[in-house]
Amino acid sequence: MSPHMERNPVAASTLAEVAKLAGVSPATASRVLNGSARTPGAGIAERVRQAAESLGYVANAQAQALAKSSTGLIGLIVHDIADPYFSAIARGVQSAARQERRMVLLATTDGTPAGEKEAAAAFAARRADAIVIAGSRSTRAEDSAANGELAAELERYCRNGGRLGVVGQGIIGLPETEGYRTLPVPNEELARGLAAELAAAHTGPFVIVAGPDGLATSDERVRGFQRGLAEAGREPAEVLHTAFSRNGGFDAGTQLAGRPGDRGGRPCIFAGNDVMAIGIVAALRERGLSVPGEAAVAGFDDIEWLRDFRPELSTVGLPLEEIGRRVTLGALSDLPAEDDAASGITGTVRLRRSTETA
Repeated sequence: MSPHMERNPVAASTLAEVAKLAGVSPATASRVLNGSARTPGAGIAERVRQAAESLGYVANAQAQALAKSSTGLIGLIVHDIADPYFSAIARGVQSAARQERRMVLLATTDGTPAGEKEAAAAFAARRADAIVIAGSRSTRAEDSAANGELAAELERYCRNGGRLGVVGQGIIGLPETEGYRTLPVPNEELARGLAAELAAAHTGPFVIVAGPDGLATSDERVRGFQRGLAEAGREPAEVLHTAFSRNGGFDAGTQLAGRPGDRGGRPCIFAGNDVMAIGIVAALRERGLSVPGEAAVAGFDDIEWLRDFRPELSTVGLPLEEIGRRVTLGALSDLPAEDDAASGITGTVRLRRSTETA
């Protein structure tokens, strides 16, 4: 072929061409191919499908959505898909979507209600059948206006027939309705249980490395851990606030490693999540401190990364994939909230090598 010649693209087949080949009206062809509840007889439908196949016709997704009053789409909003906590939940959402013959659209945010509002508006504009949100609520004063905007956006979405499922805390300012379900995670009670078990084995001081003050998931875990220590007759733990991430944990670990030794004995450090705990251990090692020899460290979530992490990290195990599956099925369910697939999440305290005593 001459370099000056261009190949003509093959024009896409149209619905009118399919209808003509099948000997039916375009309206009849549309009802067959776009999934309308009003379908013609089996013989006519088969003739239309054969015509579409022979012409290589590809159905229009928007037309199908109008015919079915459903796009077959689920919008998933997470803070950071690279974080194994969120990627595990996303696998559960995908599993439920596949079971329900739907596709998942993913949006990652900056972890703020403003970012979530922007993603929710995009999914609403695409007429997603359901939106699933996995991420902590923020009670910080600077997020108050954005919380109101997120609640208003989701209220409009639900009022227009959308379904909403939220992991953890409910959307601030949005009361639950028929199409809106929250899947609670017992962060406070599980952190309380972890503190009780650690307090029984450790005589030294406790330190909590938490996320920013006002991050609801972190705040719940801090409250639960302090409560468990109090019930065990121990002094409250010191709380260090940092980013709710691996780098935040590393910064806190560097700060702790730089302190003078023997401040009441070997410390036991509780990180608000596992990736923070991994960062803490890395920082302590960089300063020549061993875990669990010179500091005990525990996390929360039991993420997949821990399979290859040494020393084996004490943590609280959550069924993350199951959480994703249940919140999705719950959002799509017409059953009462107490009877649907989104109830009954539990977790397990798992003590491992990182908190062992000598």
